[in-house]
Parts: sequence; structure tokens; C-alpha cells
Amino acid sequence: MTFFLLNVALIIASVATSSFGKRWFNTWLPEGFTINWYLAAWKEFQLGDVLIVTVQIVLAVVVLAVLIGVPAAYALARREFPGKRILLGLFLLPLMIPPITYGIPLATVMYQLNLAGTLTGVIIANLLPALPFVILVMTPFIEQIDSNLESAARVFGAKSGQVFRYVLVPLLMPGILAASLLVLVRTISMFELTFLTGGPSTQTLVVALYYAVFAAGVRAPQSIDAMAIVYMAVTLTWLLIAMRFVSPTQLVSRVKEHPQ
Repeated sequence: MTFFLLNVALIIASVATSSFGKRWFNTWLPEGFTINWYLAAWKEFQLGDVLIVTVQIVLAVVVLAVLIGVPAAYALARREFPGKRILLGLFLLPLMIPPITYGIPLATVMYQLNLAGTLTGVIIANLLPALPFVILVMTPFIEQIDSNLESAARVFGAKSGQVFRYVLVPLLMPGILAASLLVLVRTISMFELTFLTGGPSTQTLVVALYYAVFAAGVRAPQSIDAMAIVYMAVTLTWLLIAMRFVSPTQLVSRVKEHPQ
């Protein structure tokens, strides 16, 4: 593990050094350092617009995945109905197959509905693999909550909405935050579906980085390295902000059972 982490750290250090280096040929360090490559990448790749689009897509996907996934997980955890296992399997199907497998027919449907290339279309495409994460994380959390708490709240006159808001949501908040963290990280790094359904004005940062590397034309490798560092910095910033509200152990936490 130490060897692996050391290699990753050296690769990141090499890319970061190149993004600040003026010239770097056959020497341990560049001849000088500059931030001009970041300014050039910001202007050439329109990173300001790309970052705004990325934030909009990530926030929309996280909010919609939680709003739809938590009630779905509640139904799966609390209710027994015919076809429940089949429905659960369908929910988890996007996690078990590569996104490119269903991404191409999804993009075809998006183009037929005139949603391809729009912000709405990209959000819907990223929502498909995000929902299973929420359902997968939230179902065990809901199963661990004693249903007698809900019954007691209803005895005292609470309606279903009040039970959900004042009883379930506070107890489920660790699971909701953990699921939101998973969706956030996955959406930022989701390339296939965004690439297939997005357009010039709906590129996220990871798609813009791909175009910077493989699109036609000659580009300075230092500017591409600068863009890669920006992508890594944005991802780590989102992750660190999320980690202030949720611990990784909450992904596998369990509610302690009190003795009767």
C-alpha cells in the first residue's frame, strides 16, 4: 500500500510541477516556474463556464437523487409487495453493468427527445447511476430504525409527513449525508454518460479535460497538466467539504441495538 501511494504521489507531483514549469527537458526540475499555463488553460478551455456547469449538474443530481432515492429506499425497507426483489434488482442494475453499455441507447433516446446537449438531459443521464447509490445506502439505515418510533408518533397525532420530517429524517441524516457523498464523487467523475449526452455548453470538467487531451489541434502539455490539476483540486475540494459533514465510517455504520 505504501508503494502504491508513493507512486500515485510522485505522478501527481510530476503533473503539478509540469503545470507550473516554464521549460522542463532532461533536468530534475524545470528551468523556472510560472502560473501562465493556468491562465492559458482557463482562457483556452473556458474553465469558468465549465466549472459553473459542473457545479449545477452535481448539485442537481445530488438533490434529486436524495429526494427520489430516500422515499424509494423507505418503501423497499418497510413494505413487502410482489416483485420487490425484481424491482430492487432493476434499481441496482446500473451499478452492475458498465455505463457505456446503456449510455449509447440512452443517448439515442435523448437525441430523439431533443434532450441531448441540454443541462436537463445531462442531469437525467447522471441521475440514472446515482439513484442506486442512494437506495443501496439508505435501505439498511431505514431497516435499522425501529418502526415502533413511527407508530408512537402516529399515536400522538403526527401525520405521515410529520413522522417523516421530525422522526425519520433526523435519524436518517448520517445515511443521507453518506449517500450524498457517494453521489457527489461519482457525478464529478462520471465521464461516459456526460460525454454521450452532453454538448458544447453542457460539458463537465472531466469531459472538458478529455477534449483538451484528445481533440484536434496542438496544445502545450503544460496547459493540459494545469487543467488536470484544476480538476483534481475541484474534486478534492468538494470531497473535503463533504467530509466535514459525513465520516467514511457512516457508509458502513450500524445503529446500536439497546437491550430490551
